[in-house]
Amino acid sequence: MSFWKASAERVLSLLEEKPQVEEVSQKEPVVFHGASAEHVSFSYQEEQILKDYSLQIPKNQVVGIHGASGSGKSTLLKLFIRFWDVQEGRVAVSQKDVKQINTGNLRDMQSYVAQETYLFHDSIANNIAVGKPGAGQEEIAQAAKKASIHEFIMTLPHGYHTQVGELGDTLSGGEKQRIGIARAFLHDAPFLSLDEPTSNLDSLNEGIILKSLKESCDRRTVVLVSHRTSTMSLADVVCEMDGGRIS
Repeated sequence: MSFWKASAERVLSLLEEKPQVEEVSQKEPVVFHGASAEHVSFSYQEEQILKDYSLQIPKNQVVGIHGASGSGKSTLLKLFIRFWDVQEGRVAVSQKDVKQINTGNLRDMQSYVAQETYLFHDSIANNIAVGKPGAGQEEIAQAAKKASIHEFIMTLPHGYHTQVGELGDTLSGGEKQRIGIARAFLHDAPFLSLDEPTSNLDSLNEGIILKSLKESCDRRTVVLVSHRTSTMSLADVVCEMDGGRIS
């Protein structure tokens, strides 16, 4: 009985949790044509991560962000997709404060690839299809090819129907990372944010993914966070972040 009681308590605690940001609805739809951070300051509790930070992200450009760990690069990407709200300043998409954009609309405009790719205990196809629920097999395969994971999948006994363990513990870090990138390609949003997308990849797979990104840049805006010089070579402009500021 103690096991079931503990499980019930965990479920109830989850149900009682309040979201970090409030959902927005019933606003006029917004079409993506650029993004910006305007004098943004943000802190985790007492630790200040961004201070008076500003950045313009023009439509159909690749903006690289480089800097030491803890300088605020990952935080900035999460603010654009509104995982959190800023304490000062404004984060805007299409010159509109993200707090005034319907949550569904904001998420539809963006694809976000985090440093860690979380996988479900399901088939590889369904894990990729998280990027576009209801996608057909051909769409999923095309996204996987762009992410340089298709050939690996086809070597598995059950191909795209291969089951992966919860959190992807049956796959390597590089394989999970490429599935996360495949999700983003499948979602095909006009604003793509990538946080260290090639950190676990060899130069061959990195090159394939960068080529796919370059081919789609004429219709997509990309913000690219990376320590790799080879990855940053894709960027039209590279911004150095130092202590939560552009330097």
